[in-house]
Amino acid sequence: MAAAAAAATIVAAPGGAHSVRRAACPRQRVSSSSSSSASAIVSSFHGVSVSSGGSLSLSTEVSALRALESKGSRRRGHRALVVCKAGPEQRPIIIGLAADSGCGKSTFMRRLTSVFGGAASPPKGGNPDSNTLISDTTTVICLDDYHSLDRYGRKEKGVTALDPRANNFDLMYEQVKAIKEGKSIEKPIYNHVTGLLDPAEKIDPPKIFVIEGLHPMYDERVRDLLDFSIYLDISDDVKFAWKIQRDMAERGHSLESIKASIAARKPDFDAYIDPQKQHADVVIQVLPTQLIPDDNEGKILRVRMIMKEGVKDFEPVYLYDEGSTISWIPCGRKLTCSYPGIKFFYGPDTYYGHEVSVLEMDGQFDKLDELIYVESHLSNISTKFYGEITQQMLKHADFPGSNNGTGLFQTIVGLKIRDVFERIVAREAASLESAKV
Repeated sequence: MAAAAAAATIVAAPGGAHSVRRAACPRQRVSSSSSSSASAIVSSFHGVSVSSGGSLSLSTEVSALRALESKGSRRRGHRALVVCKAGPEQRPIIIGLAADSGCGKSTFMRRLTSVFGGAASPPKGGNPDSNTLISDTTTVICLDDYHSLDRYGRKEKGVTALDPRANNFDLMYEQVKAIKEGKSIEKPIYNHVTGLLDPAEKIDPPKIFVIEGLHPMYDERVRDLLDFSIYLDISDDVKFAWKIQRDMAERGHSLESIKASIAARKPDFDAYIDPQKQHADVVIQVLPTQLIPDDNEGKILRVRMIMKEGVKDFEPVYLYDEGSTISWIPCGRKLTCSYPGIKFFYGPDTYYGHEVSVLEMDGQFDKLDELIYVESHLSNISTKFYGEITQQMLKHADFPGSNNGTGLFQTIVGLKIRDVFERIVAREAASLESAKV
């Protein structure tokens, strides 16, 4: 109760969740203003102005957001996002995403590419079984393509795809390095349908190059090429519940075969995949809820976003007051919550010897458009306009995890990656201009 009371005082402080950082793109302008009593913002989206301050009611916030949605849907040719236009001297930004199989990497990639604008799709005219996704700004490759052994070779040698011996890290390093240097590559394709290695495909350097899979941070040489890294850490209990849902309901697997598959992979996962999270800039950790005693259904989740301090171009998100320890139950007049409700936590911690900030959400939303109330209490979220997180979440309401912390934190990390990208682009542009002078 003491923490909640303190939070109620903090929320009205100036320079809070509604402050807008000036964009890093050259010649891009964002208007912001603040007063001593509460921060106030005017931002424009598709020609609609939205004004918000400390006294704005939730109903007004939601109405404004819906106006944005409606206006945006009528003018689909105009994007709300302003993306830096890269010059020929700009190098690609490299992002690494690590997670075990079936832990939400594909959903995260869809959220990320949406933040930058444009739908991601396989290379046009290429192999229909390609694992690569290309959008206006991003190219996402699957590190399964660097398997040195196909499905039959792994079976013959008695190794799993998680074992480093089944992967070609030398080629992975050489090709990621080439992309970072602005060079095209001929990347192999692992065919998940046949289990074989298909002929290579040409990949041109994009503005943002994402490597996702089992081992993006395993090899130190590849790890050093990353500008930003994320690890999706799903607890064994939740992973088991997810795998049952996917493999039994969608693929017809038996419970016994699912248990055997998990048991067979676990030693290699513990040895080669899980340790990579100590190198990640952000870890999204998915755990069973603490709101329901002895819950074993895995439907209600507790999700933690563990953000490493001191990472260049990255500022951790915070709730209410940076560096404080806050416990917040927002359910009530402004947020509809059915049993067991929602609880947020924020505070400092250590993780594998690193200083970190942790933002946690336990429970799920009943009405996604009310998320704007939570969004307005978060700071350092790198949004371009008021309500952008909620707008992104509503846009992908059918994605897995959209009613809980997995979708919320994946969306926030996507916005933070955009911010990292723009900061690097701006700094390198300024450095190049300085060198010319």
